[in-house]
Amino acid sequence: MKQPLLSVVITVYNEEDNIKPLLEATYAALSEIDYEVILIEDGSTDGTVKEVKKYANDRTRLIIFNRNYGQTTALAAGIDSATGTYIATMDGDLQNDPTDIPTMLQKAIDEEWDVVAGRRAKRKDGFVLRKIPSKIANWVIRNTTKVYLNDYGCTLRVYKAEIAQNMGLYGELHRFIPVLAKQQGAKMTEVDVKHHPRIHGTSKYGLSRTFKVLADLILMLFFQKYFQRPIHLFGGLGLISFFLGSLISMYLLILKIMGEDIWGRPIMILGFILILGGIQLITTGIIAEIIVRTYFESQNKKTYTIRSIYQGQQSSAEVAQVVISTTEEK
Repeated sequence: MKQPLLSVVITVYNEEDNIKPLLEATYAALSEIDYEVILIEDGSTDGTVKEVKKYANDRTRLIIFNRNYGQTTALAAGIDSATGTYIATMDGDLQNDPTDIPTMLQKAIDEEWDVVAGRRAKRKDGFVLRKIPSKIANWVIRNTTKVYLNDYGCTLRVYKAEIAQNMGLYGELHRFIPVLAKQQGAKMTEVDVKHHPRIHGTSKYGLSRTFKVLADLILMLFFQKYFQRPIHLFGGLGLISFFLGSLISMYLLILKIMGEDIWGRPIMILGFILILGGIQLITTGIIAEIIVRTYFESQNKKTYTIRSIYQGQQSSAEVAQVVISTTEEK
């Protein structure tokens, strides 16, 4: 089968009323492109599957989960199944507009971007419950990871397939996809895209996700800075803790030699805790280093990514002849 230029991955969960207009709009927007559409049905409890089967064309593939796994897992399944040279992702709630995809794809091709991310310029969501938490989250992520995008919550993005399929999506890391892509050295840009208010169904997002985002942010910062060298984090903290505990113990030892009673002092307990904590942190760092080495070596993974390799067009004989000719002219 011929490889399509574009695979469009759409996650759907209880979007029964949105399926028909979603597919109609997507097919119309992609009519001039060699495409495939991959719908991931994330354990819906309504008639989403029935509606997809009714309106899907021959370029559409439906992946049905046996239960709800979450958006990150659904995106990962769709990306793994994609066969296109480029992969676009979008939500199935009709808030993303598929007419933006051709423009984003063309920008990725013409300007050789690895990722073209959507930025919801006129977002049609509630101000207090959606916009304010999103702005705060975007600011925190942008300034801690140093990946400078304005809208991490917009699912509408276009990727080169090799970037998307090597991000290692799991858990709830879909908000941090740009950070995962950046770790591979991806060249990214951001463009304004259209955003529509939700008409059918209910939003799956809320303030309860804030703490999950913060927890995932800690994980991403660890991946970004210490994934290949965890001993630098745990060992550094461990050495600082052990050093402070040792200073406290030396101070108490001097007091003891001078005849003072040191038993039962809170500072003595603190010293013991710091020394033991330091030893544990250093040990954790060593174990983490062993795990990282096992991760890379057992799967023959590399700790680097090569963007491209240029092979010269001249044969070795031709190169030698050029060298000889240059020497004779001299």
